[in-house]
Amino acid sequence: MIEAAILVIFPMLVAFGGASDLLTMTIQNRVSLILMAGFAVLAAATGLSLSGWGMHALGLLVVFPVCFAFFAAGWMGGGDVKFISAIALWIGFNPVLVHFVAFVAIYGMVLTLGLLAIRQVPVLPGALARQEWLVRLHDQKSGIPYGITIAIAGLQVYPMTVWFQYLG
Repeated sequence: MIEAAILVIFPMLVAFGGASDLLTMTIQNRVSLILMAGFAVLAAATGLSLSGWGMHALGLLVVFPVCFAFFAAGWMGGGDVKFISAIALWIGFNPVLVHFVAFVAIYGMVLTLGLLAIRQVPVLPGALARQEWLVRLHDQKSGIPYGITIAIAGLQVYPMTVWFQYLG
């Protein structure tokens, strides 16, 4: 049962959060809250030590203030900040967190440059112009859906986390 939860809760919520940001430019608060609640349930169910709880909380506490500063500067959305912080809670304060943040930065740069290039095309062709989410991405006044890069990076590093030690 715990193994199934490890394989489902995090990947499902992270994929949903990333897809939601791509399609709607919004990551609902409940995604981040359920991620955090799922962490607490699994940490308790697996008998995570008190120091383990602390290291995971430290992961969140290191990522959140930096990303909040990015939000205050207008570089990130509030949903992105909550989403990346909830994922950092699952990862914890360890070298995997460095990989995660590096992947988010690299993928975020690629996404930003790609969207800036696409937004230089004056009009979306035919069927693409009828896709509301693509029109929103194409709009030069629209932001960048960093949630998709956060999700991809989170899913990429998840197998390196402590959670996979419980899978036998």
